[in-house]
Amino acid sequence: MAKPKKNGTYLNVCIDTSIYNKLEVICEEAGQTKTVAVERALKEYLDNFEKKQEMLKILGENNGK
Repeated sequence: MAKPKKNGTYLNVCIDTSIYNKLEVICEEAGQTKTVAVERALKEYLDNFEKKQEMLKILGENNGK
């Protein structure tokens, strides 16, 4: 039975070959797809970015008092 398609959007990027090679090795070692690895990396980056933005907002509000 075929795996159901995931609800997603295609993203085409051109990345440095050395980064791609590292990604390929890591995915092989971890037994995961490049898609999963990139999704996890982006999620972590975006979550951290949002946390930092929230902290900066709070600091800005506290400095204004």
